[in-house]
Amino acid sequence: MTRHVQEEADRKKSRAPEAQHSPNAQIKPLAPLRSSERRRIADQIIAEYGVEVPSKQEEHQPEQGNDTATLGIGAIRNRLLPENSQSARFTTTAGKDLKQVSGTIYVGAHPTQELRVLWIKIEERIIPTVYTLWSNPGLVPLLHTPDIVLQKLRGGADLMTPGLARGPPFPSKATKGSVVAIASVEKPSVPVVVGVCEIDIAALREVRGAKGHAVRGEHWDSDEIWAWSRGGAGGGGKAPEEIEGWDLDNDTEVVEDRLNHVAIADSDDEQNEGGVPLTPTTAQPGKERARNEFLQGEDGEPFERVQVDDKELSTKEIDDIFWNALLYGLYHHRRTNVSDPHHGLNFPVNQSALISNLVLPFLPVTTPAQATTLNIKKTSWKNARKFIKALEKVQLLKSKDRDGGECVVLDIDFEDSAVTNFKPYELPKKDTASTESEAGSGGKATLAGMSASDAAIGQKLSKIDLYKPKEQLAPVFAASGASQYAFYLPTELRSIINSYIESEELISETNKRLINLDPILANAVFDGSTPLDREVLAKGSVPRDALIDRILKSCSPHHAILRNDESRESVRAKAGHAPKVLISLETRSGNKTVTKLSGVEPFYIHPQTLADELQKSCASSTSVGQLAGSSPKKPVMEVMVQGPQKDAMIKALEKRGINKQWIQINDKTKGKKK
Repeated sequence: MTRHVQEEADRKKSRAPEAQHSPNAQIKPLAPLRSSERRRIADQIIAEYGVEVPSKQEEHQPEQGNDTATLGIGAIRNRLLPENSQSARFTTTAGKDLKQVSGTIYVGAHPTQELRVLWIKIEERIIPTVYTLWSNPGLVPLLHTPDIVLQKLRGGADLMTPGLARGPPFPSKATKGSVVAIASVEKPSVPVVVGVCEIDIAALREVRGAKGHAVRGEHWDSDEIWAWSRGGAGGGGKAPEEIEGWDLDNDTEVVEDRLNHVAIADSDDEQNEGGVPLTPTTAQPGKERARNEFLQGEDGEPFERVQVDDKELSTKEIDDIFWNALLYGLYHHRRTNVSDPHHGLNFPVNQSALISNLVLPFLPVTTPAQATTLNIKKTSWKNARKFIKALEKVQLLKSKDRDGGECVVLDIDFEDSAVTNFKPYELPKKDTASTESEAGSGGKATLAGMSASDAAIGQKLSKIDLYKPKEQLAPVFAASGASQYAFYLPTELRSIINSYIESEELISETNKRLINLDPILANAVFDGSTPLDREVLAKGSVPRDALIDRILKSCSPHHAILRNDESRESVRAKAGHAPKVLISLETRSGNKTVTKLSGVEPFYIHPQTLADELQKSCASSTSVGQLAGSSPKKPVMEVMVQGPQKDAMIKALEKRGINKQWIQINDKTKGKKK
């Protein structure tokens, strides 16, 4: 709908001024969706976009005393089309002949968000809006293009083949006729355009010099669908700075290509785990040791050498490797935590922690090809929940489903013969530069739900804000002899800009505080889209401080957290502004207060270890669970303590190097934010 309305409005202005039509779509009043209709539409979306759902066998096998059999599919439906969604019919015109087009919009609100248009249905095809994509990472293939091209797409233009970036290879599902999302190279994890492939993009092997349309835009942020709101107030929701789950790593071919080109210093690095390097790094001899040196209690055991070939493995072979990796993880914890009845684990353990810490570290991965092959999605179980259920069937562990479809492990049988008789195999070498700092006591691995000593106490932390220039500013940095691809402190940016101003003699002769704009600054900084821009361009000059501030805001923000004696050159910058630790006070069951804490992982603080200390210092019960809404791939853990324990939490955080200014307190018991 949006593309049809926008393109006709643009055509009326620029190419067909004589055409007569109404640029506004006619939308009928909203009507609530019946539950059965909502489920039918959600199931249509699931089928059309290949969303993975629990099998019928799993849905109809609830836990004893646990009536949560349909939570899996129910949670998926709610995520795609929330409860209490509404629909409305609309009519508009499209094409050169202004043909009338009818369709349906589906309106709903994701948690903590306003009511927005989530889906558009035209001629039996249902297309997601950016609001749906921001809450459902990975729903459609994600393509990229430079920001300067993206501005054209927001005006209704199609994405041409040469405008495709970060490939080939491209996502394997980006075939002709498929719905895709488009993000800018500068914000690669935030889709802002939704379109339909005009060609088989996945099959492209070269885009340079190619011709033709690649993607037909259907909807984008800043169009009328994005701006729609209840009551017609207008003004769409602001796009996030970064969205976890939207990345190229979901596509095997893309992963392999990036691993083969890790030496290329470009914006692709921003999607790597841990951020992007500030300076080129080289391998340091002596930094690598066999991973088995950190698995205490196994040094005296003979190793079975396991060789995983780069050839394509069968599903059964991948299943066997995952099964043995889990047994190795359990065997290791049984041997290294003999005196602990739970062998170093604090139950319940969530599904993400089980896979990330008891399986992945024990996979015999030695090459990039093996890293992409040995993926839980390529097993017969397809996901962590089904894997856990399979382990429960052989009575190796006990599990339970929680609200939202999450599966947690309640207990593990460490005395099972498969664990006690397991013969460890040799694991590949791994860079252990950060292992020792995370290892706790004696170099033991640390995981969510596992007890360990706290290496964070007494650490010294510092945060630095860094900025990466956008491509429009390349001439400014080139003239100053600075790299466009580096990261700069605000003071460094100011110095570079001043150097450019002086070299180009742009200081006003009548007022030293004013800078005369040359074509480069005028085009790169002031695009004339606002009244202030037009005023500045008309005058031809701008105050120096205002110019520097404008350039700073146009750069991509990044941050780095330095620990102890780390230098800026030794860490990787991460996209976005520096995070804060969140402390929330809430009232439950009438007058009971609980205090929640989340966001400590970027500061090298282990949530479970912190919870153990708070349990003692507050003389209160504590729990650790995955924060609602966080990505299963990179879960954020939430510590909950009974009672109003804000001061105790702040004190514990300060012991671990957290500055009070890095803490955000949300006191819901008083109905206001502090």
